[in-house]
Amino acid sequence: MKRSRFSEEQIIGILKEHQAGLSAKELCRKHGISDGTFYKWRSKYGGMEVSDARRLKALEAENAKLKKMLAEQMLDVATLKEMLGKNF
Repeated sequence: MKRSRFSEEQIIGILKEHQAGLSAKELCRKHGISDGTFYKWRSKYGGMEVSDARRLKALEAENAKLKKMLAEQMLDVATLKEMLGKNF
């Protein structure tokens, strides 16, 4: 996945500028981002504080780790079932 040029803190700062009254077009021009990027950020980080964004990132990392563990366990179970089903 491509790494962003902007940190969560910077993104939230840009969104707060928008809440302060700057238009989306002006912000996009000022920071060198596209309209789509701005609106994607707004849907993901809108109304968040920096601490909320850090917590979200930590939760997403934990969720990915748990999904990986579940997939490995399911693979182990499937392998054991296959081995038990064979007649030796």
